[in-house]
Amino acid sequence: MNPTTLFAFALGGPEILLLFLVIVLLFGAKKLPELAKGLGKAKSEFQKATEEAEKEMNAVDPTTPIEKKDAEKVSPPGNN
Repeated sequence: MNPTTLFAFALGGPEILLLFLVIVLLFGAKKLPELAKGLGKAKSEFQKATEEAEKEMNAVDPTTPIEKKDAEKVSPPGNN
């Protein structure tokens, strides 16, 4: 990815303020706490599911892919 395209999505203070204003206009100030609560619950459920999937994967193969990559760097196959 081109470095200039990475900065195209960077949000500064004015952009965040404008987005917040648009969200308030669309949903109304009374709905924002409910929306934030729902997003928080969704985030926690996603984290639980991710942790559970990692536990299941580690139960099948306790060596993580990162450890496998590190082991390959230390002793590459065929170079004994």
